[in-house]
Amino acid sequence: MSLPFSRRAQLTVAIGALAVGLTACGGASHAAIGAAAPGHGHTETAAGAPAPATQAAVATSAVTIDNFSFMPAAITVKAGTTVTWTNKDEEPHSVVSSQEPMRSPTLAGTTNTFSHTFTRPGTYAYNCGIHPFMHGTVEVTA
Repeated sequence: MSLPFSRRAQLTVAIGALAVGLTACGGASHAAIGAAAPGHGHTETAAGAPAPATQAAVATSAVTIDNFSFMPAAITVKAGTTVTWTNKDEEPHSVVSSQEPMRSPTLAGTTNTFSHTFTRPGTYAYNCGIHPFMHGTVEVTA
């Protein structure tokens, strides 16, 4: 069965799924790629990608989705700020967080956007609901 995704996208998803599956056991692959299964207290990343927690948060309310990543991966905004995600990839993506809670519709196409207003201070982790290896954080200050 052929999927409506590019070969690169299919490979990226397959590698991400494999990395998550292999790290769930916490074996040798855990240290090799720097990822952990959910619930192990580590930030999960795709192989070779820096974890959002290790990147300095950027003061901006605009996040671009490009090349299967959120850029910048970590942002900081003041409470009451509306953050907008813009998909620049040819592949569909979404923005999902159970902490806020927020769930975008599928952002298909290279100009689709999703906006969410953060009202309470805190640090909110989110990911792409379609590609769960894509992660980002929003730090909301008072």
